[in-house]
Amino acid sequence: MATKRYRRDFKSLELRRRKGMRMLARGIAQAEVARTLEVSRQTTSSWAKKLAVNPQAWRRKPLGRPSGLDAMQKKRLGEALLAGAIANDFPTELWTLARVAKLIEREFGVRYSTVNVWRILREMGFSNQRPTGRAIQRDEAAIRQWRAKRWPALKKSPAAKGAPSSSSTKVD
Repeated sequence: MATKRYRRDFKSLELRRRKGMRMLARGIAQAEVARTLEVSRQTTSSWAKKLAVNPQAWRRKPLGRPSGLDAMQKKRLGEALLAGAIANDFPTELWTLARVAKLIEREFGVRYSTVNVWRILREMGFSNQRPTGRAIQRDEAAIRQWRAKRWPALKKSPAAKGAPSSSSTKVD
């Protein structure tokens, strides 16, 4: 019999941990906390040890490493991005993650990988946009004329009904 695999629901795990630590802080026995929250006694024991060292251990801590940019720097970065790539000494108006990383390093002295640049931009409310890829000098009238007159002449048409089949399995 195959075992089921469950994805961890980190939010519910966090809520259960906080609830357990608050129960321990109120003086409820570890065994009772373990039974109530359906966790192992080892888990409640580790929670109790953390509470003994720091009475505020039940409070949520931010995950991961703190950002290298503070709120004011992120605001300045947003202003620079909105000013445009050409205004920030890039040859074209296209913003890429590599260009944003260069801008951050040049302006704030902090190096980021393109993955982290994307995370920062998403956090700041930016989204990825794809350029339309159309030339500025595009002639819509000429394109319509080509589609109406030239394309039908170039396009292949289906073979006539009476033509022999090229399939070796089909009886003619």
